[in-house]
Amino acid sequence: MPSLHVLDHAPPLSGHLPMGTPDDAEHPISVDGRAIRRAGRPWIPVMGEFHFSRYPAEEWRTELGRMRAGGIDVVATYLFWNHHEPTRGEFRFDASRDIGRFVRLCGELGLAAAVRIGPWSHGECRDGGFPDWLAAVECVPRTDDPAYLALVADYYARIGRELAGLSWNEGGPIVAVQVENELYDQPGHLATLRTMAEAAGIDAPLWTATGWGAPRLPPDVLLPLYGGYPEAFWADAADGWAREMRCHYFFTSIRDDHAIGADLRPAVPAGASADHVPPDDRRYPYATCELGGGMAIAYHRRPLIPAADISALALAKLGSGSVWQGYYLYHGCSQRQDLPTPNQESHETGYPNDLPVVNYDFQAPLGEYGQVRPSFHALRVQHLFLRDSGSDLADLPVQLPDAVPEGLDDREILRWSVRSDGRRGFLFVNNHQPHEPLPDHADVRFEVRQAAATVRLPVRPVTIPGGAHFVWPIGYSLAGGQRLDWASAQPLARLTVDGVPLSVFAAAEGIDAQFAFAAPVSIDGQAAVEKVDGRTVVTVSRPGTDARFSVIDESGRAAEVLVLGQADALRLQRSEIAGVDTLVLCDDPVVPDGDVLRVEGVDDVVTVAMLPAPASLVGAERIDDDGVFAAWQVTTAGAPPRPRLVRSADEAAVPPARTGGPHQRASAPTDADFENAATFHVTVDERAFDGDAEVLLRLTYTGDVARAYVGGRLVADHFWFGPDWDVGLRRIADDVLRHGIEIRVLPRPADARVYVDPAVRHRFAPAGARPEIQHARLSRTHRITLRPEWEGRDA
Repeated sequence: MPSLHVLDHAPPLSGHLPMGTPDDAEHPISVDGRAIRRAGRPWIPVMGEFHFSRYPAEEWRTELGRMRAGGIDVVATYLFWNHHEPTRGEFRFDASRDIGRFVRLCGELGLAAAVRIGPWSHGECRDGGFPDWLAAVECVPRTDDPAYLALVADYYARIGRELAGLSWNEGGPIVAVQVENELYDQPGHLATLRTMAEAAGIDAPLWTATGWGAPRLPPDVLLPLYGGYPEAFWADAADGWAREMRCHYFFTSIRDDHAIGADLRPAVPAGASADHVPPDDRRYPYATCELGGGMAIAYHRRPLIPAADISALALAKLGSGSVWQGYYLYHGCSQRQDLPTPNQESHETGYPNDLPVVNYDFQAPLGEYGQVRPSFHALRVQHLFLRDSGSDLADLPVQLPDAVPEGLDDREILRWSVRSDGRRGFLFVNNHQPHEPLPDHADVRFEVRQAAATVRLPVRPVTIPGGAHFVWPIGYSLAGGQRLDWASAQPLARLTVDGVPLSVFAAAEGIDAQFAFAAPVSIDGQAAVEKVDGRTVVTVSRPGTDARFSVIDESGRAAEVLVLGQADALRLQRSEIAGVDTLVLCDDPVVPDGDVLRVEGVDDVVTVAMLPAPASLVGAERIDDDGVFAAWQVTTAGAPPRPRLVRSADEAAVPPARTGGPHQRASAPTDADFENAATFHVTVDERAFDGDAEVLLRLTYTGDVARAYVGGRLVADHFWFGPDWDVGLRRIADDVLRHGIEIRVLPRPADARVYVDPAVRHRFAPAGARPEIQHARLSRTHRITLRPEWEGRDA
């Protein structure tokens, strides 16, 4: 039986960090060596990165609403200096560069904001976002050189003007500020940047810096934030998984990651000895800002990131002690095309990797055009758990099993951890990793020796399937106050429905959901009940939307428990609608907006199920209940007319294989190469743009790389890596109707060393193969507004 002993832990160090809000703040925030507190309660921020200046401003509100529907409560965003001062002394904070408007929108939607102000930011932005004119100035960037600091002071002063009145201390949404990015050897400079930012009026309770790569940070000035990715576009094109990424699928006390950006820095920071000590983990909470929400595509290395790779990594970080879940990217975007020089990093800029000119989709939970990916739903299940139990989890220290993995290649050991204070806690299991599947583990029971008693769960040994990853509670209170000794199901929500306390759980695939009560209770409902070691144990073998049972304790308090299966858990959402705490089942994000719901779906029929049930749902047709959920459906306008595809230039010249950058990796084809590409013309019927939501041109093609032009202007590009290529048309609809879309596809050079995922490698075009577009179709999002009408409430 896997066994673990939860040890007593000393209280966290406190009072040493110059952060937080004033004592009399209306919404106080504080931080100690273990956790962040908001309004006096532990808080685990769920932060998603979305780059405002790489996305059309008129779409910000819609996309921020979707992020909130995914469980994000803090929006992180870079400021790229070259977006805001492309010409020295001429600042741009208009239109999609308007950081003040973006942050205010976050606040209006109930989202906090974390601004990453640079001045060096990166995000695969040319020269880290430094403006081109900086190279001509006699100064030493990223140091305390007075000539450089004078330029930064002007930039920060303007950012301060744009953010005036928006800090948390002023009632605004800005809860955190990051200075610089991935700076390893200038601790004094990092401290200087915080001082300069505060002098410029930039204010926040929390100040951060990236903490990976064993940086030298100024002690107790900035919180180190960590990261971890499922794959690495910056690794070499060798076959197989980027080796260093294996560590992120184990539970570990190690926070640092030496793989992120490893091709851009020395193994030991400049000026540091080989035994340099990184930030002291005892002084700071375990916080992250770059858990991989996906991965970018470079020309030489093109990883494919399934949803489970993302959700398993995020869960492993929670089980390793994270108290701040920050995803990069959470929402994809596009490189700006209106700057003097191309904005992506490339071999031309001296970067080791060639990135697409436009595409920065990142395979994120929300894509470059707002596409909703499976990872959006997979992460939302965890975010529901954090909304339910985050304040309970945040203060709990981690204990790891005595049995330890035999290195990064160990695929046999069962990976688990417990976060507990000796009375209550959560057991985490991860049996998933990318590329190299983990085996089933048969005959598993867990033993956790706590302060008062030893907990063994579940009642009988179970098989943990390969791919499973979940969290189970120990010493958990149901919504009605009844105490669970443990459950072999993941908590999702506690709320009151029609006056009855309800607790919702998700069963792991292939594992019975069991609930153990030490105190006397009576059970009524669809569940098997037995007495084991003096406990009442309830077993739900068939989870679903009708798998509900009631619990009544000796005082007569009654509560209900609903146990969903994995498929329904992926559809579950929780929103406050017209003041009613509501559970919603829908395949698409449901965004509350005042008294209405907004749903953006792509199917011909969209179904919405709700608990509690409103008296009616204006705009939808009532259908049969979905278990305990009342259900409605909306029939949409259906698919748009098919586009017309014509091949307009047949033969394509195979570009030469080139290498470049400091590591001599394969280089992307050039603008000149695309002059000799196979060319296709796509014509779109104006009826495709009925409504006002997104329309995607979805292309299945054979080739190496492709670009889309409208009226001679480059609007999208793609390095083939397996999935279909989406091109968003709504924002360029008028030009599409006027000119059509020209698609240029290049064949693969014979000697270009390029990695694609083994799962799709058989579909990667052979070198020199004739480019083809097999399918061109349109996918139209249907924007639906629904109004719930509640009994006893105004419509």
